[in-house]
Amino acid sequence: MQIKIQRWLFSLLIIGGLLVGGCGSSPATNSTPTPNPASGESISLSPSPSPAAVAVSSQFKDLPRLDGKATVVMTVKGAPITIEVDGTNAPITAGNFVDLVEKGVYDGLVFHRVVREPQPFVVQGGDPQSKDPKFPTARLGSGGFIDPKTSSERRIPLEIKAKGTASPTYSKTLEQAEVAEKPVLMHSRGAVAMARSGNPDSASSQFYFTLTDLPFLDGSYAVFGYVKEGMDVVDKIEAGDRIEKATVTQGKENFKAAS
Repeated sequence: MQIKIQRWLFSLLIIGGLLVGGCGSSPATNSTPTPNPASGESISLSPSPSPAAVAVSSQFKDLPRLDGKATVVMTVKGAPITIEVDGTNAPITAGNFVDLVEKGVYDGLVFHRVVREPQPFVVQGGDPQSKDPKFPTARLGSGGFIDPKTSSERRIPLEIKAKGTASPTYSKTLEQAEVAEKPVLMHSRGAVAMARSGNPDSASSQFYFTLTDLPFLDGSYAVFGYVKEGMDVVDKIEAGDRIEKATVTQGKENFKAAS
């Protein structure tokens, strides 16, 4: 029993670390979404989009999309990390990432959070504030991409597609949407997913690599791709390491820029 309690507390603490400070109306430590792995409920889900999903899709219609797959090569410490970005199952989340790569937003940014102890967790980066070497390290993790067209932070909806469904669930975790099926894109080792605040629709530019299988995050955070080559490079990343360059090498034809 003591071991189970310790694991539960550790899971709660590290999930809280994926929350992006300053992106919501409440502090990041409030309202931490947690999955309910003990639930044995069986809930059927229609394969057709729910009214909420249709509404949110319309609301975010002007965001970039990726209709299909793309390959992004990210260079850290002179070594490449090859990421397969999956716009088939996460078109808005993947499109946002590809758009930021194309804009050069990730070039020079720091990995501000690396958690390997007491057990492997994530490598997190993508805060645009980290490009400035004079920006206080303690404040990293609170920033997002400022769209020059609007002079405000671009935010994207939480987007998670469950197995057996025709379209993703938007703006809710699968638990909140009462979806019992597991996501198509799961938090296996090497997954690439978006960090966000307590507000489901608050992800912007910060992302993380998973260092091990993290099933308790499935359905709560949006996975949009996987490391296909270079996981050994990810395993060696330390806090403070910078992304030297990120480039879309394949699949540009599947990308649709924001209108």
